[in-house]
Amino acid sequence: METNRELQLIFQKRRDKAVKDLEDRRSEIYTFIPKIKSIDKQISKLGLNIAMASIKNPDQAVLEMKAIEEEIKMLQQDKDILLTEHNIPRDFLTIHYQCDKCEDTGFLKSGKPCSCYKQELIKTSYIHSNITDVLERENFDTYNLDVFSDEYNEAYKSSPKAHMMSVLANCESFVYDFHLKDQKNMLFYGQTGLGKTFLCNCIAKALLDKGYTVLYQTAFRIIDTISNYRFSNKKTDDMRFRYNMLINCDLLIIDDLGTEMINTFSTTELFNIINTRLLEDRKTIISTNFTPQQLAETYSDRITSRLFGQFEFIPFFGKDLRWEV
Repeated sequence: METNRELQLIFQKRRDKAVKDLEDRRSEIYTFIPKIKSIDKQISKLGLNIAMASIKNPDQAVLEMKAIEEEIKMLQQDKDILLTEHNIPRDFLTIHYQCDKCEDTGFLKSGKPCSCYKQELIKTSYIHSNITDVLERENFDTYNLDVFSDEYNEAYKSSPKAHMMSVLANCESFVYDFHLKDQKNMLFYGQTGLGKTFLCNCIAKALLDKGYTVLYQTAFRIIDTISNYRFSNKKTDDMRFRYNMLINCDLLIIDDLGTEMINTFSTTELFNIINTRLLEDRKTIISTNFTPQQLAETYSDRITSRLFGQFEFIPFFGKDLRWEV
């Protein structure tokens, strides 16, 4: 699959860069402190002697190898002293990976994908869906409260602008406190064109920049991902990974809840996703054009009980911003 090849190339380039950077640092040190080059040659030669000892003299191998290892240890100490005397960090001549957990392979020793691999997959998906450009345009830095009206709304006891000022602060707090447990999830509701998706993008961008895994999909796309996985006769690694990320990503943003095909299958699967994430204390944000009453009338009691009990409902009201000049 194209995505897998793309990711393999990304991590191969990371490893190649780590190796080249080490070679450059080593070359620099050898020029600056020639004695270290001599020490490294001795260590390399002794390493070869260890291998030869185990082959030539099996009976004496343990004793010989222990003596050689002690000699290598002494040389390493001499090397560390030289680096310290020249104010050079001891790890200067060790390889520096971008991700120490997987050593830039993308996978842990257990064979499971590393968190950095998951994030790269999501970033790659964003690039292919053109959402990267959207996040550059729609983020907290570009958020403009002046587009909202100052006109007082009797039903909400506030103006759209004053209300959105409070909502914006709430969303920024959500990002700031994201690492805390037992933080409530959020559900944005209101008519189209009131800024729900823009704020979702703001949160997604801020958390991606913090290194969290964020998956942003419409409800329709989520059901499509699940159905492809459930009903496929041949499940690929990519399909399995995309399905699992609905559960395992740090933040799942479900946009346009209510636009998916609503039936027994979709509501059951939505419940499984939402409920599992709640049980594992993984955050979810939902945006919908439905009112709370419409949600209660449309979805099963199991889903609505989770929404009304575990999500903070945040209304969006005012004039459609798409028609504002």
